[in-house]
Amino acid sequence: MTAAELLAGGPAGLPHALERALWHLGFNDVRVVDGAGDGGADLLAVRDREQWVFQCKWKAHGTVDRAGIDDLERARTRYRADKAILATNTDINHAAEARRRALAGVGIRTSVWHGATLAEIGGRMSDTVVGEYALRPYQRVAVDAIIGDLDRRGTSLLVLATGLGKTVVGGEVIRRHLECHRDARVLVVAHVKNLVEQLERAMWRHIDKSVPTRLLTGESKPPALDGVVVGTVESVLGSVRAGYRPNLIMIDETHHVAETGRYAELLDLCGDAAQLGVTATPWRGDKFDITARFGYPSFKMGIAEGMSAGYLSAVDYRLYVDNIDWEIVKDASLHGYSVKDLNRSLFLPQRDVEIAEHFREAWRSTPNPRAIVFCQTIEHAEHMARLFATSDSGWANASFLHSGLPRQRRQILLNEFRLGRVPIITCVDVFNEGVDVPDVNLIAFLRVTHSRRVFVQQLGRGLRLSEGKRALRVLDFVTDIRRVAATLDLKRALETEESEHLNVRMPHASRIEFSDDTVGSLMDHWIRDAADLETAADEVRLQFPSARGIE
Repeated sequence: MTAAELLAGGPAGLPHALERALWHLGFNDVRVVDGAGDGGADLLAVRDREQWVFQCKWKAHGTVDRAGIDDLERARTRYRADKAILATNTDINHAAEARRRALAGVGIRTSVWHGATLAEIGGRMSDTVVGEYALRPYQRVAVDAIIGDLDRRGTSLLVLATGLGKTVVGGEVIRRHLECHRDARVLVVAHVKNLVEQLERAMWRHIDKSVPTRLLTGESKPPALDGVVVGTVESVLGSVRAGYRPNLIMIDETHHVAETGRYAELLDLCGDAAQLGVTATPWRGDKFDITARFGYPSFKMGIAEGMSAGYLSAVDYRLYVDNIDWEIVKDASLHGYSVKDLNRSLFLPQRDVEIAEHFREAWRSTPNPRAIVFCQTIEHAEHMARLFATSDSGWANASFLHSGLPRQRRQILLNEFRLGRVPIITCVDVFNEGVDVPDVNLIAFLRVTHSRRVFVQQLGRGLRLSEGKRALRVLDFVTDIRRVAATLDLKRALETEESEHLNVRMPHASRIEFSDDTVGSLMDHWIRDAADLETAADEVRLQFPSARGIE
């Protein structure tokens, strides 16, 4: 990314080049919001907890008129920005400058980054992103192990729990590869467009500004495929079929790789490339073992190990089982039930208003709360957002976020959530992969999650460390026996880690408990005798030991 790219990128290229430049200037949470209904903004960015809004005006000829300043002012007002910048490859005309000065006269300040400013930024920008990061000790070990396996066998697998920096490790592997092979072609692949866009931004942190990054999706076709190409599997596969061959491939969220299909074809066609798979959740519903493709993990660290070592937030996890039907508990001990039948009979319906009251108690006892609430459906997410917004004055800006919203609206919401302007987000599965908001310290599960992988991904949204964060509070209004199994498995893993690392001093110990201890101990007894319940299908029939003494 050079000064020339800032100046000559065109209407679409200028916002993209400026986005990368902002990371080099020390900004974070940079988001593109350009599009219909953008309110005059092209980019939103945060620096020192201040909201900056950018309006980009690329001109092939002439200068920017007064309308550009008016658009910027409209954006400043809409996004409640602390700083407002108009960026252009040329300059503004006299009418625009007069309008800018008139606004300044009434206390409304806007700034212009014109062609000369952008050229200076591009020329003086540091080669790497500002704020040099330091790899954690285990990340250094992981990078060395991955590079060693890539050299020896041509494949490598990294398994790191969400929050432990799998993309950081992958980016460092790519950085070191490019240091040794400056003209290498690197390919980073994911399954969805929004994750691909986030991965491209993540790569900027690791590679020199002289190395171009190319976004390859159904909507973005780069003029060349040099440098680092980041793309969706469908688009990348098309280019590979047409002859493109990378030297190094990184597959993000590698659990999407199956024995056959698009990923398998891509990797087979690129058999001469070094192939790295990274994932936080290596399990697949079809039981395909991804080690058959990438080999045994070069490095792995799970949630419990990460917590024990102090690299993930401690967790204060509470399962609400006050809705257990005790008659079914006794009956289930005498008769076999399928998982589906047991869930339908065992868990009585819970009222959303009661859930909101439990949530309020947790909210009031959590310092600087920032919450994600996982709901059952899109309709349920919208309903719960309205319920929260009308239940407490502190929740007035609670909002829902789901796949039915336009991408632009989702970006704006995530920006406001990071700034703390939206205190609660209700969602279905938008936060499963690729969303990073370290300040989240309260999560509520209101949905049935049959997948162990989805459960771990959603829990991981709150496990990242953040200044002042003592622990992640989790409220689980459980309605599936498999969730109980997954949580008990995590509890046992934490207890094992604590017993094996007695010398580790955690600032806040993890705790997993049931709202009714009797139910917890009984279910623990059940789960220990129900093999593979955590990943069982709905149709699996269960046999439980006697519930003697439960009256």
